Amino acid sequence: MYVLADIGVTGQDPPVEPSKRQVVLVAFDGMQLLNLVGPAEMLDAATQVLGGERGYRVTIATPDGAPVRGSAGMRIAADKSLGHVRPRTVDTLIVGGGMRVGEVVGDQRLTSGLQRISAGARRTCSVCTGAFLLAGAGLLDGKAATTHWAFCAELARRYPRVDVEPDRIFVRDGATATSAGSTAAMDLTLALIEDDHGPAVARAVARWTVMFLQRPGGQSQFSERLALPAATAAPLRHVLDAVVAEPAADHRLAQLAKRAAVSERHLRRLFADQTATTPARFVERIRVEAARDQLESTTTPIETVATTCGFGSPETMRRAFLRVLGVGPSDYRARFRTTGPREPLSRTRA
Repeated sequence: MYVLADIGVTGQDPPVEPSKRQVVLVAFDGMQLLNLVGPAEMLDAATQVLGGERGYRVTIATPDGAPVRGSAGMRIAADKSLGHVRPRTVDTLIVGGGMRVGEVVGDQRLTSGLQRISAGARRTCSVCTGAFLLAGAGLLDGKAATTHWAFCAELARRYPRVDVEPDRIFVRDGATATSAGSTAAMDLTLALIEDDHGPAVARAVARWTVMFLQRPGGQSQFSERLALPAATAAPLRHVLDAVVAEPAADHRLAQLAKRAAVSERHLRRLFADQTATTPARFVERIRVEAARDQLESTTTPIETVATTCGFGSPETMRRAFLRVLGVGPSDYRARFRTTGPREPLSRTRA
């Protein structure tokens, strides 16, 4: 039998810490339990890598200290109520979310508990729609944040003082961090582990949990092609399908308008009304996605990828990647190729 530390940090001792860091995971009825379990398992793996004497001590807190039932019907016990958490003992506060988070956004026990604990914690984090709970408590005012892509527009509308970044895996702004969907919380947790204990420990945790090490906060949350509105009507639907089918074709505005048999001005209006974007931005993102596919799955030279995906030059593609993904093509390939070693990544917003 072996222990997790056996696959971990060889030849590099992490800094000595007097005790484990306390992490409070906030749970509530109707939440998606993966928001809770994912970070907990990552933190436990890190603790095992560190030999069990250091690492993390995880506490599950609920509004009243009672067990909660997740959205899938499973129940999970609580260690204590939010009111019994001593803020000054908390290193990291993490609140989860789920499709039913709207039912608890106004719960004063959650709001006051998050405010009180966050004031004493070293850092405060949310998973998925847990960002709504932080925002409702005023903890994201003036900060950059993200949430699940399907709820970013609502988050921005309901909380205008939050700088919502809708196409990010996770965003860190000072002592506050927010992540997208449930699995993105594991990427964020890896980043937190790396901050606390260094890249060697994070690599060991990633290997053990069979994760990519690791998606940067700036990676796109979703596929532009899969996100096309299903109800998009003709003639715009024909234009969208044509761009997706052949990203490298001539998709200048005049050509797109000709394909749709409408004026350029009217085409811009159709894009704004039905896709909430512009023709140029849509074409660019489709080309970036096509290039991502090639960079991940082939060894095709970057110059060739740029040409075959319609960018014209590697420099044009590089600028598009930086705008859309926050990382250049070469770095993207190094991080996400489906074969070969993966290196640790830098992340957005320290």
